Amino acid sequence: MSLTETDQALIDAAIETISKRYRNDWQEVGAALLTRTGQRYVAVNLDAYLGRMAVCAEAVALGQVITQLGEAGIDTIVAVRHPKPHDTDREVRVVSPCGACRELIWDYDRNARVLVPGPDGVEAVGISELLPNKYSRERVL
Repeated sequence: MSLTETDQALIDAAIETISKRYRNDWQEVGAALLTRTGQRYVAVNLDAYLGRMAVCAEAVALGQVITQLGEAGIDTIVAVRHPKPHDTDREVRVVSPCGACRELIWDYDRNARVLVPGPDGVEAVGISELLPNKYSRERVL
């Protein structure tokens, strides 16, 4: 799927958010989520001294949607990573969601589009492409 102007605006919103809120080893990932009703939510990850307590930016954005709108559906979601101070590449870049976020996105909208890095730049893919053969209640024998 090719990127739209709306997709680029979503990427820009995620970049702007993490650029403003970046804290080395605390907030390094930003996310932007567009609901099916056209509302945009941005968030940053919440890191913690105990790694298992950390919460991804995508989950924080989805939590805002559920808190404010209830079930709204995910049209498109994107995550970006801010470079660390010692990184030679200083560009904030789109990153693919982790496995847990892939599961969460699929659970809340099986038709969500996800912006990910591709061989020719950022591309849009369906969440089911990132999580083939997903476990679900419907597939239990």
